[in-house]
Amino acid sequence: MSLEGKTIALLIEDEYQILEGWYPLLRLQAAGATVRVVGSGTKQSYASKEGYPMPADCAAADVRADDLDAVVVPGGFAPDNMRLHPEMIELVRSVHDAGRLTAAICHGGWVLVSAGALKGRRATGYLPIRDDVENAGGTWVDEAVVEDGNVITSRTPTDLPQFVEAIIAHLTRTGDAPAAG
Repeated sequence: MSLEGKTIALLIEDEYQILEGWYPLLRLQAAGATVRVVGSGTKQSYASKEGYPMPADCAAADVRADDLDAVVVPGGFAPDNMRLHPEMIELVRSVHDAGRLTAAICHGGWVLVSAGALKGRRATGYLPIRDDVENAGGTWVDEAVVEDGNVITSRTPTDLPQFVEAIIAHLTRTGDAPAAG
């Protein structure tokens, strides 16, 4: 399955979970997608929980949802930092509201909660965010990957292979028009 012509935003902030940032980035690039690493704009490179840097291609304020086929939110403590930046939440909200793929793993579901993307949806994530998902109007499901319409969620790094395969399958299956620009 090829993702040639697809553009995906991978959100990044300090304290991201290293595997949840790098695994989707590398796998989606290998599948042919253009993956733009999108930070808050506060710096040019963001450190994982272990201190490993990931350079950002651009800031969320400089990205238009219309130019994206999907957005992916990794976990770790980065989502807590992302929620401090309204432009990051607005980007996720805009992608979701446009009917494009909105995906998150682990604590990444926090960003989907803030963007209003989980109301009326089945979702999963790292167990401690269950209350947040349910309080946001979502239905918690304890499965490796949960796909509900244009939202895909996953639990932890051990679920990364299934998570990324679900993203690739969704983008291939839906035949979403390639992003503009």
